[in-house]
Amino acid sequence: QVQLVESGGGLVQAGGSLRLSCAASGRTFSMYSMGWFRQAPGKEREFVARIYWSSGITNYADSVKGRFTISRDNARNTVHLQMSSLKPEDTAVYYCNAVTYGPDNYWGQGTQVTVSS
Repeated sequence: QVQLVESGGGLVQAGGSLRLSCAASGRTFSMYSMGWFRQAPGKEREFVARIYWSSGITNYADSVKGRFTISRDNARNTVHLQMSSLKPEDTAVYYCNAVTYGPDNYWGQGTQVTVSS
């Protein structure tokens, strides 16, 4: 089992920045990747960014490329999402995701990000 705890959400004006963090605990030795998804009201959950734990290779949704940066701290089993140039359409609940070599899929409880215009 892997447990995920997110932090860093909040309210920010358009054009501002926020940094989300997700700390993993439990069977982190089997981590394959960690990432972020988001879900806006009335919409399906969508992929935002992912980082592969061993290689550090990253993937981003087209909608956030150039504005969001995902990074990892292997020693602390933590992943960060630095969000810049935020837009009102980035408003959503952001969920941390972890995939292990099981393969198993884990989710955090979600953190609200609200961008005001």
